[in-house]
Amino acid sequence: MELMDLWLPVLVSAVFVFIASSVIHMATPMHRNDHQPLADEDGVMAALREKGVGPGEYALPCPKSMQEMGSPEMLEKYKNGPVGFLVVLPNGPPAMGKSLTQWFLYSVLVSLVAGYVGTLALTPLSSYHDVFRLTGTIAIALYGMSNFTMSIWKGVAWFTSLKFLVDGIIYGLVTAGTFGWLWPDAF
Repeated sequence: MELMDLWLPVLVSAVFVFIASSVIHMATPMHRNDHQPLADEDGVMAALREKGVGPGEYALPCPKSMQEMGSPEMLEKYKNGPVGFLVVLPNGPPAMGKSLTQWFLYSVLVSLVAGYVGTLALTPLSSYHDVFRLTGTIAIALYGMSNFTMSIWKGVAWFTSLKFLVDGIIYGLVTAGTFGWLWPDAF
């Protein structure tokens, strides 16, 4: 079996995941508190504008080397805080069309990877259960665990990553069910 034999479950599962994620993010309260507002948001935004902070990723404080990271001056900055990371996007309303397109393409990529692994381990006559189990495991790993590194390295709250894990389990099960249903010659 070739990966091209799986174009239908790849695309259909990406569409179903896109729909599921839209429902989760728009119709449930699960992600409403993922971000907290800054105190004096207007003042902080004005200060960033005044300093000419443009789009990019920033660290606070930001040592220039590992040696500087351990210097007394840098240790004092860490001690006094704030310590964190800042992502600044281009000015203007959020580019939802671009983000939704990238999310859909990511969903296609996850389905491609799940399908590819499926072609290596399964046959066209594999049972629904076997297809579901393998493709679902791959999809859950890719969707559900992707945010853990943000908690490890960037300080994103573990509770937020756990909510994204729940999302990933749902998306992985949707992907698994679609592959099990549309697997070539499945019985």
